[in-house]
Amino acid sequence: MKNHIKKYREQKGISQGKLGELCCVSRQTINAIENEKYSPSLQLAFDLAKHLGVKVDELFFAE
Repeated sequence: MKNHIKKYREQKGISQGKLGELCCVSRQTINAIENEKYSPSLQLAFDLAKHLGVKVDELFFAE
């Protein structure tokens, strides 16, 4: 699944590590999601959207 996590994260000035801390996952997990190597759980998707200040459907999209 494609995503805009990196775009929104950079707009907020948040590092992968900081976003990982906020969502209780590792920096590596954030990196894997951004690079489309890992699909987050529904809960993690909602956490990411919350901390990035967007709706889940703005963050993720189908190819």
